Amino acid sequence: MTTLTVGNARITYRTEGSGPALVLVHGAGPGSNMWDTLIERFTDRYTVILPDLAGSDPAEDDGAPLTIEALAAQVIAVIEDSGAAPVDLVGFSLGASTVAAAAALRPDLVRRLVPVAGLTHAGDEYLQLMMSTWRLLGDDPKAFGRYATLLSFSARFLNEIGHDAVEQATAYMRPTDGVLRQVDLLLRLDIRDLLPRIEAPTLVVGCTRDATIPVENHRALCSAITGSEYAEFDTGHIALAERSDDFVKLLRDFLARP
Repeated sequence: MTTLTVGNARITYRTEGSGPALVLVHGAGPGSNMWDTLIERFTDRYTVILPDLAGSDPAEDDGAPLTIEALAAQVIAVIEDSGAAPVDLVGFSLGASTVAAAAALRPDLVRRLVPVAGLTHAGDEYLQLMMSTWRLLGDDPKAFGRYATLLSFSARFLNEIGHDAVEQATAYMRPTDGVLRQVDLLLRLDIRDLLPRIEAPTLVVGCTRDATIPVENHRALCSAITGSEYAEFDTGHIALAERSDDFVKLLRDFLARP
């Protein structure tokens, strides 16, 4: 585990595997452990780099409101510290917007870019209502976790995994100060002015049944990145859980291109 000071934050990152660098950036929540079930699916080919950014459990900062520029700067610092640039850069949800911003600000550091279930801005009424309602549940950890689970997965997937697994999933998201600041950032997020600056070949991944960030947002992100490709899964927000085999294959095929 490596610790870096970036601006007002002390963040960490870990590495596994060997080969060209693949950086996996988490969304709102506890941190990089969201990728743990998939890491070994990439370490045969890549050095997987897993940062824990401000707002996640391992990170420390001064508690000020988060900005997408600050999170992007943390990703950039991790890439530079690793000495592995240019890297393949993948981000999920809030992490999708973070990696897009990082690729726009430092195109020299990114070989290929994959934003998953992301958004360009939070200006539409659905996102404002959904995120503000989620934030209002911050005083009730149980309700906060159950609401997050309901938003994260399709009804089909929840029924497939069954009651016990659903109840276990509700414990993942907790309304820590950091997570609530991440949700607040999502309410203010706007990266539209950065997207035209992205130079890396880009694959945007969307999810048709996404109740957290509806699929129209994923498609708009693709449209805003010149020359980007688009792939879509018939899943809820967390396609990497609902269709893990297909998700891994999609990433490996795209990243393996010359």
